[in-house]
Amino acid sequence: MDNIMSGLEKFGLSTTDDMFNDMFEEGKKKTVDENGEKVPEELPTEKDFLLKKGVRCHMCDKTFMTLQVKNGRVKRLDSDDDLRPRYQYIDTLKYSLISCPYCGYTARTATADTMTSVQRKLLQENVCAKFKPAKGPEDLPESYTYDEALERFSLCLFNAVAKKDKISEKAYICLNIAWLLRGKAEELAANAETPKEEVEKVKAEEAKYYSQAYDGLYKAMQTESFPMCGMDEATISILLAEMSFKLGKVENAGRLVSSVLTSPAANQRMKTKALNLKEKIINEMKKKKAAGK
Repeated sequence: MDNIMSGLEKFGLSTTDDMFNDMFEEGKKKTVDENGEKVPEELPTEKDFLLKKGVRCHMCDKTFMTLQVKNGRVKRLDSDDDLRPRYQYIDTLKYSLISCPYCGYTARTATADTMTSVQRKLLQENVCAKFKPAKGPEDLPESYTYDEALERFSLCLFNAVAKKDKISEKAYICLNIAWLLRGKAEELAANAETPKEEVEKVKAEEAKYYSQAYDGLYKAMQTESFPMCGMDEATISILLAEMSFKLGKVENAGRLVSSVLTSPAANQRMKTKALNLKEKIINEMKKKKAAGK
């Protein structure tokens, strides 16, 4: 490297061959220590994928800090059958909304800046004028627990109801809450010391919100235009088909699957999911027939 680095001495910089022998090994973790013992691997924590960012409230115009996901660092895993997103080491759903600590305005990040003048008035009267902060704006944790995220989403749902938001938006918030409760139940179940009753209680709560989300999305599909919550008709159909199957509404799931398979607008990914679900539906119907139901 001397031919490239020669001359840097005039800047007071001393160069040696050793400096550049392993210049591409920076950040490489040691697998063994000085005694030849294996070094335990340190797994990333949720906070390693987060950053604090200042945002301006679309209601009160005040600026506050919020936690956001470093999108370039997270690794996406296979989603659940009902499209619940999964990422390695972090549940990104916890960080998918904006909540103002000053006035209480809370909405999904994707929709936070979209409201009509009538909705703004409703929010001012029903949320902002009555909101009492539970914490100061500077009390920002390193990451959110499931309970903290669920509290924020409850506030999000309250805002959506208060401003008379679309049925689809309120239903999708309910679905997000159900997904978060599923994540909480998984986290609790992974701890051997957690009583089984506590896990079942969270699962029951998930089922309640899941059912509400299903009813709302199904109604919205009949009354609203697409895209809906950022999803096209095929995606909503697959989502509802998977939810129908999960809720035991097998025939309804079959009708929705057929609509996707015959839709020229559905992409190959959606058709593949529809075919996979169709196979599960056929197997379920065979079981019911064998059981005489």
